[in-house]
Amino acid sequence: MGDHKDLTDELAADKIKDLAEDIKTCMFCTYKDIRLQSRPMSVQKIDELGQLWFLSDRNSSQNAEITLNPLVEIFFAAPHDKFLTLHGTATILYKREIIEELWDPIVKIWMPGGIDDPNLSVIKVVPEDGYYWNNKHGKVVAIAKMTAAFVSGKTMDDGIEGTLKL
Repeated sequence: MGDHKDLTDELAADKIKDLAEDIKTCMFCTYKDIRLQSRPMSVQKIDELGQLWFLSDRNSSQNAEITLNPLVEIFFAAPHDKFLTLHGTATILYKREIIEELWDPIVKIWMPGGIDDPNLSVIKVVPEDGYYWNNKHGKVVAIAKMTAAFVSGKTMDDGIEGTLKL
């Protein structure tokens, strides 16, 4: 069995930053009635508090759903390597200076008006808690250990997992 290490406060924020910045794209989930509504989104920034910042269209389903219920779930995954689940609260912002800070030209694919698109908004997610799992030695070693476990029939868990509390 792998190692277990629960993290709080600054250590939890550091783990979120480490995993989310590396994976970058997540399934961003909002609630519509009682069901999760999921869509892929790329995080633009993770700050020192572990807060996640996204750019979004003002008229998007995620913005509409956050307006009705700010609770969100975020799932990051890099197969065989890193996983991160976060539960948090989202806020929609329209501050120009934050949009300029977060802007990346690739966003123009979804926001054709570019950085000056009047429908451009920011979603800020403040995580409350979560769960992480990552391997100790990187993807190549993890795959080698999984292969050895499969061939030998023995468990060779190379993971570190735990809860996150901010």
